[in-house]
Amino acid sequence: MKKKISLLIILVILLFTTSFLSSCKKTDSANSINVYNWGEYIDPETIKLFEEETGIKVNYETYASNEDLYVKLVQNSDSYDIVVPSDYMIERLIKEGLVQKIDFNNIPNFAGVEENIKNPGFDPTNEYSVPYFWGTLGIVYNDSMIKNEITSWSDLWNEKYKNQIIMYNSQRDSIAIALRKLGYSMNSVDINELQSAKKELIKQKPLVYAYLTDDGRDVLVQADAAMGVMYSGDALLMMSENKNLKYVVPKEGSNIWYDSFVIPNSAKNKKGAEEFINFMSRPDIAAINAEYCVGYTSPVVKAKDLLPDEIRNSYVAYPNMEDLPNLEVYRDLDKMVAVYDRIWTEVIATMK
Repeated sequence: MKKKISLLIILVILLFTTSFLSSCKKTDSANSINVYNWGEYIDPETIKLFEEETGIKVNYETYASNEDLYVKLVQNSDSYDIVVPSDYMIERLIKEGLVQKIDFNNIPNFAGVEENIKNPGFDPTNEYSVPYFWGTLGIVYNDSMIKNEITSWSDLWNEKYKNQIIMYNSQRDSIAIALRKLGYSMNSVDINELQSAKKELIKQKPLVYAYLTDDGRDVLVQADAAMGVMYSGDALLMMSENKNLKYVVPKEGSNIWYDSFVIPNSAKNKKGAEEFINFMSRPDIAAINAEYCVGYTSPVVKAKDLLPDEIRNSYVAYPNMEDLPNLEVYRDLDKMVAVYDRIWTEVIATMK
């Protein structure tokens, strides 16, 4: 009899514990969100403010590239409520059904986003994404080392700057630059045009000091090289550290990029995700993040007025769009990614 009573007590305890844990899990899911973003791409203070204002806990993780993010979402090993990919990756995620439509009734602050940024080519009906930051791709150069004004992508092929040039260690960016130099679209999938771009990059290689990404910033700031390909957000920060540095969007045209909030299909707390997106699109919060991520341009119109003069009046962070040359958004290359991979491998493998 005692054994029966003991077993009954154990069974009741197990049932209670299971029910309690299940309840906790539901509560945690409703009161927390998992955010996956680029490294150093948000002011931690805004996350704290969001948690205090909403009571929603933010579990925050970072990634280094769009491709890293894609692998995580495809493997579905972790569930994220919000991710912040770039334009071409958003297009791919939409095509593959990995993200879901946003309920814009829950994003009233979207009304404050620049009108000419809405309905982008990668999300033409603007159902899946809300812009977080945008910027341009250009050349940073040291005018104490280079006396001529830099205006063209062709300047990166000028032999008098041999061993003074930093190219961006990215197949998409470097191939796009060579394409634009030749007068082609940065999104070209024409084999002949891509082969021509490859030849240009191989021709340029003996002039290149190094192929770098973020580490190229310090090289230019320290004047160990005279010019390099950089994104506008990095450029403004570098210019604040070395007054001899200038930034230009080449006359042939360049890339305009967007990083945007999207909600994966695997999200457990869609409502909380939309609350987070709306909060980060509020002018005062957007301004805090824009000041923290110096040089990256907020799409929220009223955020600009809240920024320090040196950022608000910067031609790098807030250019007059009418003064810029033709700009292209990177599009999803689909099956042509393999061709770009092969071209870049051949360029890198070529001896100087």
